[in-house]
Amino acid sequence: MRAGTFERTIELTLRGLYSAALYLLLPVTVYHLIWRGFRQRAYLLRWHERYARYGTTAEGGDHLWVHAVSVGEVNAAAPLINALLREYPRRWVLVTTITPTGSDRVRALWGTRVAHVYLPYDLTGAVGRFLRHFKPCIALIVETELWPNLLFACRDHGIPAHLINARLSERSLRGYRALRPLVGRALRTLRTVAAQSDADAGRFARLGAREDQLVVYGNLKFDMRVDPTIATSALALRSRIPGRPVWIAASTHPDEEALVLAIDRRLRLRWPDLLMLWAPRHPERFRPATQLAIETGLQVATRTLTVAPEADDAVFVIDTLGELMLFYACADVAFVGGSLQPVGGHNLLEPAAVGTAIVTGPHLHNFSDIAEQLRRADAVRIAADADAVAAELETLLSDPDARMRMAEAGRALVEQGRGALRRTMQMVDRSI
Repeated sequence: MRAGTFERTIELTLRGLYSAALYLLLPVTVYHLIWRGFRQRAYLLRWHERYARYGTTAEGGDHLWVHAVSVGEVNAAAPLINALLREYPRRWVLVTTITPTGSDRVRALWGTRVAHVYLPYDLTGAVGRFLRHFKPCIALIVETELWPNLLFACRDHGIPAHLINARLSERSLRGYRALRPLVGRALRTLRTVAAQSDADAGRFARLGAREDQLVVYGNLKFDMRVDPTIATSALALRSRIPGRPVWIAASTHPDEEALVLAIDRRLRLRWPDLLMLWAPRHPERFRPATQLAIETGLQVATRTLTVAPEADDAVFVIDTLGELMLFYACADVAFVGGSLQPVGGHNLLEPAAVGTAIVTGPHLHNFSDIAEQLRRADAVRIAADADAVAAELETLLSDPDARMRMAEAGRALVEQGRGALRRTMQMVDRSI
């Protein structure tokens, strides 16, 4: 048997086993949507998109397709999507997500300027229907979305697919261990793997990427646009609470909520007039987090009910999406969550871009390269645990000069890191 025929046979066998397993698990997808729907009602809606059943014909064709799984990836891809809309005004841009919060963010940023649906489950039939319906001329897949049937289908339909802003942690690499023979083959169908860093490129090579696929373009997050009105809006909000120290606990997860309130209690012993801004990561935690804060006996307000903090408010819960950078700019110092439990951290560049000193926990495997760059620039304090986070926050709240140095270093690092967008757009130009 020739090598090419043998390799094709192996691929078809692996794909067949993988697809058979997915079809056997099909009832689980329904259960998953119902279970998630109890916590977030949006999961009970638009099921037809999850299985690529569309009642109408897609408007236009030849879509420029960007897939970004959720809010963080949508925000990372925002500079690219804006550039696509600007540079290709006669083409339709399609943005897919998996989560409702990602969907909400797409609509908040672009409204009807882009087409949007949920990415279907990685079933051969659903993937095929999706590609035939939208007929994308290019696929730009953000960060680490390696769905085998989707990637093979793009190849089989002649759609050039690129993994952009690509990152792969050691932990994720280990997670692919069982599926590596299949995922490695799917990875090799991509035209380009545009990695964020040399370390990410090395891990993709270990997963199976070819050397000729790998390029290092940097991180699109550095190319984020900071709305020029943010500084003015932040000053207006701070004018409502003159003279008070302010910290923000951002993108926190459930297991961090009690820790955040304990940190706030410790800080409040020194600054009784302290204001905590609190932005839980997921919308389903907005109400429980608010209730937890109320149970501490503090005066609590929320963005949706009172718009801005008042003089008597001790905790202000940001129960909206898309406003985090505004409230980072309002704070003297920021704690970025997802880092006191092994979630892997969240975007540290957003507070850096608006000039806010940053404290974070030790679990940063999803942002290890950015965290190291910020650490070397002295733009972030990485603490070992919640007590250490509290100590760092206390130090920075009492030292405006240190906060200013960190803010300047963070802004400078963001400015120096720009360029991934230009390189990615050049790749798009060559592909279509």
